[in-house]
Amino acid sequence: MLNFIYYPVSFILWCWHWVFGKVFGEASGFAWALAVIFLVFTLRAILFKPFVGQVRSMRRMQEFAPEMQKIKKKYPNDRQRQAQEMQKLQSEHGVNPLGGCLPMLVQIPVFIGLFHVLRSFKPGWGEVYFFDKQGVDSFVNAKLFGTNLSTFITMPAEQLQQYGTERLNVILLSVPLMIVASIATHFTARHSVARQNQAALDNPQTAIMNKLTLWIFPLGVLAGGFFFPVAILLYWLSNNAWTLGQQHFVYKRIDAEEEEKKATVVETRQALAPKPGAKPVNPKKPAPGAKPANGAKRMPTAGPTGPAKSKPSSPSSDSAGTNGNTEIPGLTPGRSTSKKPGSKKRR
Repeated sequence: MLNFIYYPVSFILWCWHWVFGKVFGEASGFAWALAVIFLVFTLRAILFKPFVGQVRSMRRMQEFAPEMQKIKKKYPNDRQRQAQEMQKLQSEHGVNPLGGCLPMLVQIPVFIGLFHVLRSFKPGWGEVYFFDKQGVDSFVNAKLFGTNLSTFITMPAEQLQQYGTERLNVILLSVPLMIVASIATHFTARHSVARQNQAALDNPQTAIMNKLTLWIFPLGVLAGGFFFPVAILLYWLSNNAWTLGQQHFVYKRIDAEEEEKKATVVETRQALAPKPGAKPVNPKKPAPGAKPANGAKRMPTAGPTGPAKSKPSSPSSDSAGTNGNTEIPGLTPGRSTSKKPGSKKRR
């Protein structure tokens, strides 16, 4: 039913075993162990870009976390309206919550596929997906420090005899892998929690998830090591080691980008700000004696003895009565200019 997962996983494992088999030998335990480790590295290299997008998405969500809290306070009893407003806010900031889950969602089927493929490598079996009978026998007979990669601590004694492996050898190899994988899981989660802001830490749901990732998941790896084959422990250890190194690299890179953006903003502000001691210039008020702009009327300026007088209009313009002032000083407006009222004819 899950052949679409089993075949790609077995193909990548087959490719890396072919590479390292040329160096250490096809039946070498080191060749198979490195094939499992580089299977993890191949998967994580494919998921590197989605992981960077996940980190950026989480950073943007932390930036507008206060706005999300405002939405929850504004609609405390309306979950549907909260969801609508949250989706609207996320779309405005270009954040996709499902994008952050992509790396984890892809790793789950790969883990299941590898677990199934490795359990299919049993003595006397024929072809297993991309591996022929010779490849299956090579894996069954390969030993890493005297332990077959398909064996685990709680495996029944009859099956251990089929692989020709002692339980003590399995314990001596599995227990250190379990402890190191558990510690790597804890530090990977601790590195992620350290990146959260105070608003995220104060969220009760986030606090619960942080406790799970910091303590419960590492204990789960430690307890599951009693039931996981050695190859799965190698997968888990290499996966957490890659994640820890990848987080350090990506976080450092994103921090450097943000510091560069902040420095650019500060430089831009300093460049636009007036220099110390310089008077700000108002571009709207022209300097005295400056030529007016094209199409602008020049306003009269004050002379040395007072305001400038307007130029008298020409007689032609007065007679036309269009632009100049037609009133005569001392004459009441509306009276005739031919004869003053009450004047007598002199002899």
